[in-house]
Amino acid sequence: MGSATDDSFGSSFERVFVGLAAVGAGIALAFLAVQGPLIRGVVTYKTAPGIMGQLAGQDAVNLGLVGPLLLAGGILLLLRKPLAKDLLIATPLFLIYYALSYTIGWEWSSPVYAGNSERYFFLYLFVLVAALVILLYTLAVFPKNVESRFGKGSLAVYSAVFTIFLLVFGGMWVKEALEVVRTGTARGYDIAPAAFWLVRVFDLGFSMPLGLISVYLLWARPNQAYPVICLFYGFFFTQIVAVLAMGMTMYFTKDPTFLWRDLVVFTVLAAIIAFGFFYVRRNYRVAPSAGAEQ
Repeated sequence: MGSATDDSFGSSFERVFVGLAAVGAGIALAFLAVQGPLIRGVVTYKTAPGIMGQLAGQDAVNLGLVGPLLLAGGILLLLRKPLAKDLLIATPLFLIYYALSYTIGWEWSSPVYAGNSERYFFLYLFVLVAALVILLYTLAVFPKNVESRFGKGSLAVYSAVFTIFLLVFGGMWVKEALEVVRTGTARGYDIAPAAFWLVRVFDLGFSMPLGLISVYLLWARPNQAYPVICLFYGFFFTQIVAVLAMGMTMYFTKDPTFLWRDLVVFTVLAAIIAFGFFYVRRNYRVAPSAGAEQ
């Protein structure tokens, strides 16, 4: 292993660059969370005031979970610790969803709402670019010489339960989208139509397909798809924590769009995803030669 290249981490330049990008993204997330509705309220968003409680929940997850994952992963990567890959691969899809939501998801054309989040545009842009860099890097250096040990029976049960609840979740959003098509409005649509469509488009066009693809890959290409599956489950885990945090803040702030149905479905889905995250990782074994065959 030469001084310029580490086979298990890519080149030294890549490792240092991505490590610093991850640390920078973690600091940016922490800063935005502290400045946001959760703590200082300096950053305001052009959307309905009732939604600020949900955004405080997102800030809490950024400050308490995703930011620390990025900081720890970046520092460990600079120190050449293999754990860095496991931490960092959980973050990029979450960051992409977050950065796009917080830049294009507000009611920019509405004269009713006021906000100043555009002042922080370049921080959100940095987070988005850092997410892309982390995504490409972790997929490239993640172990690929792995063996799966899934029992067909347990995998079948897990796949069926996960798929059913994904479809229930998707059905909720499809029902509300069809309601807007038929009547011109739905729960929460009148106060924040841009946010309404952004969430439905991302969840129905991104989150749900990723979930179904991950189930397919566990059956069709379990060994070859290990990095992608870890990427997917990292996203599911971090995103469902954020969704639950926002749901709880909606309940405690008496948000008029809160529904127990949604919170119950998301809670069950969170339990399935948490189980699946550890179930999937537990049933993979990295071969001893994986580090040498990157």
